[in-house]
Amino acid sequence: MLEHFNKAFESKARLGIMSVLMVNESLSFNGLKELLNLTDGNLATHLRALEEQGYLLVRKQFVGRKPNTTYGATSEGRLAFTNHLNALEAFIRTGQY
Repeated sequence: MLEHFNKAFESKARLGIMSVLMVNESLSFNGLKELLNLTDGNLATHLRALEEQGYLLVRKQFVGRKPNTTYGATSEGRLAFTNHLNALEAFIRTGQY
């Protein structure tokens, strides 16, 4: 049962990032930071790790003269997160390893 847990989502911050992005098409860096109450450095580290796994799509653009970075879950990220949640739910229901 535990083999279906995804280590990429073990951290509270990454679990929060993916949870928020599953219900929002995309969010800005600042939006994620405010929602999850994370520091710039902490959020950036976790976003980078999820991006390296192929779970996040990063869009960088300028709004006026200000840089704006938004993040969204990729289809691979959505599938991996759904599978992780299903494994957690099954574990909670059965209590078996």
